Amino acid sequence: MNCISGSTLLICLIACTACSAPASETEDDAATGDYSVHYTITPDPTAGVAEVEMTVVQDRGNLRELVFSADHSKFRDFSADGELSRDGETVHWMPDRDGGRLAWMVEISNKRSSGAYDAWLNDSWGIFRAEDIIPRARTRTLRGADSQTSMSFELPANWSAVSEYSTLKSRIDVANPARRFDQPRGWITMGNLGIRRESIAGTRIAVVAPENQQVRRMDMLALLNWVLPELQQVMPDRLPRLTIVSAGDPMWRGGLSAPASIYIHADRPLISENATSTLVHEVMHVAMGITADDGYDWIVEGLAEYYSLELLQRGGAITARRYKRALESQTRWASESPLLCGAQSSGATTALAVITLRSLNAELHAESAGKISLDDVVNRLSSNATRVSLQTLRQTVTELLHTEAATLSIDVLPGCQAYAPPSEA
Repeated sequence: MNCISGSTLLICLIACTACSAPASETEDDAATGDYSVHYTITPDPTAGVAEVEMTVVQDRGNLRELVFSADHSKFRDFSADGELSRDGETVHWMPDRDGGRLAWMVEISNKRSSGAYDAWLNDSWGIFRAEDIIPRARTRTLRGADSQTSMSFELPANWSAVSEYSTLKSRIDVANPARRFDQPRGWITMGNLGIRRESIAGTRIAVVAPENQQVRRMDMLALLNWVLPELQQVMPDRLPRLTIVSAGDPMWRGGLSAPASIYIHADRPLISENATSTLVHEVMHVAMGITADDGYDWIVEGLAEYYSLELLQRGGAITARRYKRALESQTRWASESPLLCGAQSSGATTALAVITLRSLNAELHAESAGKISLDDVVNRLSSNATRVSLQTLRQTVTELLHTEAATLSIDVLPGCQAYAPPSEA
């Protein structure tokens, strides 16, 4: 009779248990290779829509599941290899082990409450954000798997397209170091385009607009020659690229920022009569790369507006006298805002934020004998934070000064008590 020792039996049982584990669990325990994702964007200008085709290539089911929201009024005609389902506005896709294709149609144009458009496509040109046509998605993958993402355009004859990415190749590489799953982002313009390119203070700039839109491309570059060198002195890292897209009506008559890119209406003055600049304001948003927690939009908008004045004055685009008058104008406008904290910063609220930040800068100078300024605060916020609140701002200032700033006391910031944590309310 053959006998098996207790220790030998235990080893056998462990080995059998490991052999019976599902393949997916075993694979999840080990780092895996990358998988490729390619987006093909095909606009149909006559219909005002685009087809987006997402192709995944993988060898071991690296990408298991993709989940995103798609507005019924914009997105339609989904088709896919593998398993596809839609529950309300939530789309689930489980590609095959070796990848597959997911495609949809999306309506491009989007009308704001004002009646103007922040996304547009007709038979002559289009301007929109990549996020407008490719919804931000959550993924389930094998552990350690990263996407290698690219995109390309299938365009009508004589059309071209420009985005925040290099267009030296027809297959455009897309990378976002902050995420494992990279998706195209930022402003895109297409049509028969006029482009001016320049390198200023280490930033590669493209100013792009459809032809015959009366866009002042060279004027924009001239203004950036004044302010970008000053901006690079404030930020922790220089902007590697900046794409500016512009057009006239029916686009919204303002400015909007996105990653490494901004939109500005063709009729917006580069420097307004009050000496602020929509262009510089939006460039500041791109450079900081921060967004606001609920109630604290004034911080992000106030910083962008404050530095739209500061950078113009530092770069010599406006005189010290003009700068002083601009701050006086901001002070008068700020009196129209009863609150600082709130859902969204209005023009008067942003002016109040500018005056508050100016006072904070003065306090920083006084308490540090001129060694610390608001520049240091912005530099640290841009390095360490993606979302900013009053608590984040206070902590940053305290770390720099080694004491709390009286300017940021909850008692002197109107409306902020409503957003304070229970310990301060």
